[in-house]
Amino acid sequence: MIHRLYREQQLNCTIDEAWRFFSSANNLSKITPKEMNFIVRTKLSDDNIYKGMIIDYFVSPMMNIKMSWQTEITEVNFQKSFTDFQKKGPYKLWNHRHDFIANENGVLMKDTVDYELPLGFLGEIAHSLFVKKKLEHIFDYRTKVLEEMFNQKQNNKA
Repeated sequence: MIHRLYREQQLNCTIDEAWRFFSSANNLSKITPKEMNFIVRTKLSDDNIYKGMIIDYFVSPMMNIKMSWQTEITEVNFQKSFTDFQKKGPYKLWNHRHDFIANENGVLMKDTVDYELPLGFLGEIAHSLFVKKKLEHIFDYRTKVLEEMFNQKQNNKA
């Protein structure tokens, strides 16, 4: 069964700042909970995202078990959106679309993740018991870190 996780967050920054930060795989570890031991393995010569880009990671989603994860950038619409798709990893399906909408307050960032677990009904049981909660925790953490990075400076000026 395909599940969807959707989040949006208003960021007090320019579209240039948002795009530069989120399109860089090197910044992913900054917005991922430390207990995930998220490491970008691919040596990126620059941060220019492009369609067809392959990125390899290590991640420890459960019980500190290290897993390899590989994603491919399948779509890039400069300063508007990009999509990463899991080629190899723990999910049967992982398709993560990032949208950026400039507005009078900065940038509205939207995350839409369509995902499916392997193992049929056993995967569904795992989803109900812990995977859904773990993904929500990861994106809650991300929201908190992004709030501190992009919105605290604005709040401190008020």
